This record gives sequence, structure tokens and C-alpha cells, in this order.
Amino acid sequence: MFYAQLAVNGLVQGLVVGLGALALTLVFGIARFPNAATGDTMTFGAYTALTVHKASGSLALGSIAAVGGAAVLALVAYLTVFKRLAGRSVVSLLVASIGIGFMIRAGLGVAFGHQQQVFNVPLSRPIRIAGLAINPLDLQLATVAVVALAAVFAILYLTPIGRQMRAVADNRDLARVSGIRPERVMTAMWLIAGGVSAVGGMMLGIKTIVSPEVGWEMLLPIFAATILGGIGSPVGAVVAGLVLGVAQEVSTPFVGFTYKIALSFVVLLAVLLVRPRGLFGRIEGVR
Repeated sequence: MFYAQLAVNGLVQGLVVGLGALALTLVFGIARFPNAATGDTMTFGAYTALTVHKASGSLALGSIAAVGGAAVLALVAYLTVFKRLAGRSVVSLLVASIGIGFMIRAGLGVAFGHQQQVFNVPLSRPIRIAGLAINPLDLQLATVAVVALAAVFAILYLTPIGRQMRAVADNRDLARVSGIRPERVMTAMWLIAGGVSAVGGMMLGIKTIVSPEVGWEMLLPIFAATILGGIGSPVGAVVAGLVLGVAQEVSTPFVGFTYKIALSFVVLLAVLLVRPRGLFGRIEGVR
């Protein structure tokens, strides 16, 4: 029962990792580079939600502002930097994303300082289900994450722009000659990636603390989940995020709170050595 409780506690953390990994894998699948600014976009979303929440007293308004603000931030980063670097090497785009991440982090540090801040959410009694104690706040956060994931997957698999995004991810050249407009696809992708990152950042801030470095510190688990799920696989990113979040929480009695994040590095190495394409990745031929 003790480990079952730890597994339940790790689900929300797994959803946070899964949302970040989903944003990362969307960018990698369509723009073809790992966006190292994903964690800092999550931090931006957390600060936006916290600021609006303090000003209005409404967490719902804070959430909406976070999603909108981070989506615009991601789109601006694309229009001002990544679009201009189109056609450059993956390393160039990766370094550019690291630079954008540093700029976001520094800007947040100047604007809000480096002291830790918290969301003012009311305390509540845990709900007992089959001997497990479940925090009502965790249920609310999980519901928000599920709604966000459902919205993203509905866009990806049930709308024309989603089909165009998947076509570009599968074969960019074939998509282009089929009449798909790459600019429209890239705009939609960056808006979705930014919004998804904001939801994950807001959840992380509510569960823990908000500081300029909180998203950066999540980048290793996010990369590990992206690789574990299979780079370019949205479903794999979410599933791997859940697996990683639960595994980290269950490992706490053995490695301690400080070192449980190292499990992400172990998973990363193991997957690269044993199954480089990940759980849901596909083997691609190169000519």
C-alpha cells in the first residue's frame, strides 16, 4: 500500500513531465530540433498564472492568461529567431533555443527576483479511496491536464490543421508538394507547444514552488520522457512522462528526494543503449 500511495502521488508529476515532453516532441517532430527553451516556457507560464492569480484571486483566469501568454511567447520566439534560422543545422537551432531559454530565465529573474514564490491555494482534507489518500488539489490538477491533453490530441487527430501537422512530421517534402502551407502549420504548432508548456508549468508551480529556475530543472526528465516515448510520438511522450513521474516517486525511499531526478538520466542512457527509437518510435530508413 505504501508504494501504491507513492505511485498515486507520482501521477501529477508524471503529467507535468508528459505535458513538457509533448511540447518538446511536437517541436522536434515538425521543426526538427530539440527546443531547450521548453522548460523556461513552462516557467513563464507559471509566473503568468501566479501574477494573474494574485491580482484577480481567480486561478481559472490565471490559467487562461498563462496558456495565452506562453503560446504568444513561443510564437514570437519562432518568428524572431527560429524562422530566420530555417535550413540551418540542428545544432544551430538547439544553441539558439538554449539562448532563448537563458533570456527568458534572466528576464523573469529581473522582473520577479529569485526568491521562491507559491500559489495561495486553500488546504483541504485528502479523499480516502481504497485505503489511498488522494489530495483534492491533485484531482483538480489531473483534470486540467487531461482536458489539455484531450484538446491537443483532438486538434492533432480530428482537425484539418492537425492532419497537416502530422503530414509535415511524416514527410515534409511530400506535404509541401501536396499543397500544405508550412507557415500555417508552424504557427499552429508553436502556439500549441507554448500553451501545453504553460499548463505543465502552472501545475508544477502549484504543486511545488515558482522560481526562475524551476522549468530549467525539469528539462532533463522532459528530454528523458521524449526519448523514452519515441521522438516525434505525442502519445509516447505522455505515456513516458507518466511512467517516469511514477518511477521517480516510487524510487524516493531508495535514493532520497534529492537524487530521484537522477533516475531520468539512467532511463535516458538505458533507452539510448537498448532501444534508441523509444517505446513508440518508428525505425526510419536513410538513403
